[in-house]
Amino acid sequence: MAGRARHKNLHLARSMRKRQTPAEARLWSRLRNGGVEGVKFCRQIPIGPCIVDFVSREARLVVEADGGQHSEQEEADRARADFLEFREYQVLRFWNHAILANTDAAIEVIVKALHWAVHPENPANSAE
Repeated sequence: MAGRARHKNLHLARSMRKRQTPAEARLWSRLRNGGVEGVKFCRQIPIGPCIVDFVSREARLVVEADGGQHSEQEEADRARADFLEFREYQVLRFWNHAILANTDAAIEVIVKALHWAVHPENPANSAE
């Protein structure tokens, strides 16, 4: 059964890549090809039962661009974030309208998260 769910998620992720929102397209234009701090991001990637908008596996960072429907599914979004954080991903969420209104501000937050991802004081970077 897990194989079926994985296949379904891959198919859904491919479909979502073809129909991105304007905010996702704007963010992707900045994130792709190492456009932010030289870090590689992928888009619409399955991680377990979730399909995340953008992920840097190297930095363990997930970036989500949320439309209005997310205001009605806060509990589901929290469960997704909990799942991802349990797997040591940091999750950043931005409203679509905020991305479109001020893309540079969203990129600035992402840059700060990327710097923390490699910072020596970050517990995830300790060599224990």
